[in-house]
Order: sequence, then C-alpha cells, then structure tokens
Amino acid sequence: MPHIALQISGHPDTELTRRAVAAVGELTQRVLRKEASVIATTVTYIPREQWFIAGKPLSEYAEGRNAFQLDISVTDETNTKAEKAQYLAAIFGALSEVIGDVNPLSYIHVIDARAAAYGYGGKSQEFRHQHG
Repeated sequence: MPHIALQISGHPDTELTRRAVAAVGELTQRVLRKEASVIATTVTYIPREQWFIAGKPLSEYAEGRNAFQLDISVTDETNTKAEKAQYLAAIFGALSEVIGDVNPLSYIHVIDARAAAYGYGGKSQEFRHQHG
C-alpha cells in the first residue's frame, strides 16, 4: 500500500504523467511486490526555473535539463535492502527514459514507515496485519 509522490520538472503534461505513473507502478509491483490496487500516486510539476541544483536552475543547464524527485512510503521491514537498491536503479532508469534529458541529481527516497503509524482507510498497516 505505498503512496508515491512524484515531482517532475517542467509544465504539466498529461501523456508524460500517464507514462511516468505506469512505469513507476509496474516497477513498484514487480520489484517491491506491492499490489496495484493499493498504490496511490500523486504527480506535481515544477517549472525548470524553480528547480535548482547547486544553486542553478535547471533551465540554465546545457545537459540534464530535466529532473524528478520520487518519494515512496512503504511499510517498514516489507522490503530488503537488495530490493530497495534494485528499485532505485530501476526507477531512475525508467523515469530517465520516460522524461528524457534527466539530470543525475534526481532523487528517489524509499521511506520505511512503521506499520502502526501508516495506513489508509482509517486503519494502520499494523491493524491490517493483526486482523488480516
């Protein structure tokens, strides 16, 4: 039941959003073994002029003029270090392909949330584990 928050540099683009969400969803299912029916994703666009790396806006870079930030919250201890490492590499590769011209300083954060402090529908993952 991960929640994914994806920020992409540039201006809103419906087709790009759909491709990015599809790629992230597929990898989240395959690599982290999460069920598609409980993956929630939000996408926000940030103009290149407002996205800074080393104090310089993306709009001024000759290469790597696009960037992304992906945060995914998963229940703690449901994925191994190896799975998370594979996920980081796979997400970076997939979003680099979908977005194009991606700056290597695009970040991915797998947030391990405690089961008692994380959930949906008013129930924690701990509750679901104990009553599932």
